Amino acid sequence: MKNNTPSSERLHIAFVGRRNAGKSSLVNMLAGQAVSIVSDIPGTTTDPVRKALEIPGLGPCVLLDTAGLDDDGALGSLRSSAANRLIPVSDVVVLVVDGSVEDGLDLEKDVIARLKGAGTPFVVALNKTDKGVAAKNVVTGVRTVPVSALDGTGKDGLVKAILDKVPQDFGSRSLLGGMVSPGDRVILVMPQDSEAPRGRLIMPQAMAIRELLDGGCISLSCTPDSLKQALESFREAPELIIADSSVFKAVAPLVPEGTKLTSFSILMAAYKGDLDYFVKSASAIGALSPGDRVLIAESCSHIPDGEDIGRVKIPSMLRPGLNIEIVSGHDFPEDLTPYSLIIHCGGCVFSRRHLMSRVEKAKHQGVPMTNYGVALAYLTGILGKVSLPG
Repeated sequence: MKNNTPSSERLHIAFVGRRNAGKSSLVNMLAGQAVSIVSDIPGTTTDPVRKALEIPGLGPCVLLDTAGLDDDGALGSLRSSAANRLIPVSDVVVLVVDGSVEDGLDLEKDVIARLKGAGTPFVVALNKTDKGVAAKNVVTGVRTVPVSALDGTGKDGLVKAILDKVPQDFGSRSLLGGMVSPGDRVILVMPQDSEAPRGRLIMPQAMAIRELLDGGCISLSCTPDSLKQALESFREAPELIIADSSVFKAVAPLVPEGTKLTSFSILMAAYKGDLDYFVKSASAIGALSPGDRVLIAESCSHIPDGEDIGRVKIPSMLRPGLNIEIVSGHDFPEDLTPYSLIIHCGGCVFSRRHLMSRVEKAKHQGVPMTNYGVALAYLTGILGKVSLPG
């Protein structure tokens, strides 16, 4: 993968720790450039600093530099909260400890407990080893990597330690999930309404086209209005039709016998989230009653217009009288129990780790969670007929 790899497909590595532990210096050392401001003044880093780059040995990454977890005061508390929110959504966390300071590790032990509780892979970097290491800074039962951001000592060891923590299936998942074979004919139905970005395809569309090309398939793209003509252009019926979920109602009646039908959002549900849970949770739509609260979550923070699928199309298809709340971007409630259902977008701009952290939270709190494509298939009455990637 090149350095133009989308952020959501990169390895997200967060650096957390106390103020002045050397987090920013380590980020700069790995990046080989001044990504973060380095200062002896505590609290220099405020909001998380994100830098997308390619690191030899790790590949395409996003390095996240954070505020100190011990930041105090009203503003400091907000800064440290932003850092804490990265713990469950990062692919790997580097807990940075100032090895030169004679101090207890109560904060670090608490962070390690939370990392383990969240199931987040982590590395403990013992920084500033050029100044010597105080005896109290040995974390019992946890492997530490000695490093010095000042002179670069231990850089290779830190890269290797991070690489050892990367999930084995990272970067190897397939969007199409074995749904096609070489030579298969596939039609992609892509509406070009006001929600379609001018001059480009949305990520799932681009990913599907690339996988079809790599897999030796014959693909044809069309809009819903030209689907009938596209079908007639093949001598035999295609093996698969991938449609935008919003046009299921128009597309489903035209699907030939023996042709599989799925959607980009359903493909993303399997690629980024837990498709089985999303399908199981879809039945909660039919159990909704007036007054129930439904949370619709968008991973992106675009400015919606009149044709928005999450804010307009899906709410208009749900039962009247529901209390529908919408969040976007990184906003997501800690307490999900007031909601009878969560309907999430495909999560194109989120890493899989990020979206799965939301799925696990919903499961833990006993709240049904589905996604746009699965919900639209249910609401259209074809969920049992669409093909699901395996």
